[in-house]
Amino acid sequence: MSDAERATVLVVDDEEDVADAYAAQLKDRYDVITAYSGAEALDALDPSVDVVLLDRRMPEISGDEVLNTIRERDLKARVAMVTAVDPDFDIIEMPFDDYVVKPVVRTDLKETIDRLLKCAEYEKHVREYYALTTKYAALKASKPQPELEANDEFEELEAELEERRRLLDEAVAAFDNHDFDVVFRDFSSDRQAAINWD
Repeated sequence: MSDAERATVLVVDDEEDVADAYAAQLKDRYDVITAYSGAEALDALDPSVDVVLLDRRMPEISGDEVLNTIRERDLKARVAMVTAVDPDFDIIEMPFDDYVVKPVVRTDLKETIDRLLKCAEYEKHVREYYALTTKYAALKASKPQPELEANDEFEELEAELEERRRLLDEAVAAFDNHDFDVVFRDFSSDRQAAINWD
């Protein structure tokens, strides 16, 4: 996501005053959508949503069910459970990205969203870098060095690889331990999904 783009945040809470308060605190920095039930959340979910702040305890369709549906639909939204439910062992298998226990203040919400966006951006750079390195390796293996050196497109590919490496280094330098936990939890999930698919 470029600096010029505003992230879209979906706030989901069956207590309307809570959802509206979060939205009011966030609207200066993000495009905010509010949903007052699990059903409304599912209706609002689409690929444009970057982050979901999701309450766990809601009537009819719980936050846990909304979370599972997000993952089943393979939406790329980052999900933070923002809830009064203290964490218990049941969270171990839940595919959320962060868990924030109420009450929360504005800075908590913004720090959580910014961390999730930062991790999503990092993963995007990793995937782009991997795609470029695959092309680079394939060409290096099949073309003689003089032909590679004479090709303008290959030179551009090398420059783009270097730029992607620089962006990744910058992102990693800005990470704290929690950021690493979020990123590598997702990489581990992606790896397990690939294993299961095979």
